[in-house]
Amino acid sequence: MAFLQWLMEPIFLFSLLFILVLLKFIFKDKSTKRQLNLPPTPSKLPIIGNLHQLSSMPLLSLCRLAEKYGPIFFLQLGQIPTVVVSSARLAKEVLKTHDLALCSRPQIFSAKHLLYNCTDLGFSPHGAYWRHVRKIWTHELLSVKRVQSYGFVREEEVARMVRRIAESYPGTTNLSKMLGMYANNVLCRVALGRDFSEEGEYDKHGFQKMLQEFQELLGGFSLGDFFPSMEFIHSLTGIKSRLQETFRQFDHLFDQIVNEHLNPMRENDDHKDLVDVLLDIQKNGSLEMPLTMDNVKASILDMFAAGTDTIFITLDWGMTELIMNPRVMERAQAEVRRVVRERRVVLESDLPQMHYMKAVIKEIFRLHPPAPVLLPRESMEHVIIDGYDIPAKTRILVNAWAIGRDQESWENPETFEPERFMGSTIDFKGHDFELIPFGAGRRGCPAITFGTASIELALAQLLHSFDWELPLGVTTKDLDMTEVFGITMHRIADVIVLAKPHFS
Repeated sequence: MAFLQWLMEPIFLFSLLFILVLLKFIFKDKSTKRQLNLPPTPSKLPIIGNLHQLSSMPLLSLCRLAEKYGPIFFLQLGQIPTVVVSSARLAKEVLKTHDLALCSRPQIFSAKHLLYNCTDLGFSPHGAYWRHVRKIWTHELLSVKRVQSYGFVREEEVARMVRRIAESYPGTTNLSKMLGMYANNVLCRVALGRDFSEEGEYDKHGFQKMLQEFQELLGGFSLGDFFPSMEFIHSLTGIKSRLQETFRQFDHLFDQIVNEHLNPMRENDDHKDLVDVLLDIQKNGSLEMPLTMDNVKASILDMFAAGTDTIFITLDWGMTELIMNPRVMERAQAEVRRVVRERRVVLESDLPQMHYMKAVIKEIFRLHPPAPVLLPRESMEHVIIDGYDIPAKTRILVNAWAIGRDQESWENPETFEPERFMGSTIDFKGHDFELIPFGAGRRGCPAITFGTASIELALAQLLHSFDWELPLGVTTKDLDMTEVFGITMHRIADVIVLAKPHFS
């Protein structure tokens, strides 16, 4: 009896599990080496593989490994075989040549818990459901016509942002917070049909904290994600409780939003928001593959989180780079003011004439892609890339951050130099693999048009309406450029600036 009780002790069970996993890794590793020509790989340890070679900033670790082992290398991250690609040439192999074989998603623990069992567009595995949702996004939610119909929202929210900033003068303004509110307001009005910025609701709901926690949990390299057979690790590390709390907050918000939309007494206007569109599709959609309410909420979360963060991060990094590079700021302002002249408001019809400003945005995407490592892919079958075997069920990481700074593709890659795009045909629409902030292929982000429109109008208006300076006594060397790594990467410190109105 005492012996049986000893067998049930947690320490014994954990030790037994440890030995079984170790034996599995040893025999699997020897078998793999005999059969496959894998990409170059650093030496690894039993059980954890190469996990010890990832620092608290995994992105920088991946870049250092690429410098040593080349633009394609293999990592055994716990139980997860992983291939990392860091050049435009090999990104094209992954995202175009072998796109179909490599277009599925791994079932990540955090994504399953946050995104309604991966029924969103971003993390849904390849299959009939994903194709159905993708069609809804491209033809219903984010068609060119739909994006154009929300032009009035972008214009109104840009005007409100300008008023908020102008009110702070002659004092300083927290530009990062203003940009975050703009991005949030645009997405809330377009997607949710509500404005959360009045009467302190933005701060009351804690949107910025919710989004930051969401991005860190979804994109962080959590230990448990590399040992899917040992889900208890998520409880030991505290990740599971964080996931449950973050999900609860979002789910409560979306229940509130959906109930408002289903209320028969709700006032309707001529402009349907994206929740209206999704609920119409759910009500009148295909009987073969009906959308559940969780499917609807998963899509809402995709729009809300991904859209807000992409717009905010691009504008925040963009204004930071312009303030640090006054020559570029001066040229961009001169172009905007030449196009708009004495009119105070920038119109979306003005934007096609702003070639240099568009080059500035491309340069922001090159140096600061919102998602520095594209969402992970998973191979559905064995393929060969650059002469190396990539087995089925291998996780594929495309390092967009490293590709944007690759000396093989860019001259002076660390320099913020929008001129490199003047007269260049390189764009970020997914056809030029030197610049892939939105990904490419079947898994390319369908919100490129919407995100670009929201970024261009806001940046042009900020350049037109204000002359920008750092506060007295602060220099560019004093700016904290520390980054927070998650599924997206933003600066940890807010940008505090002096914004002098250009029009009295």
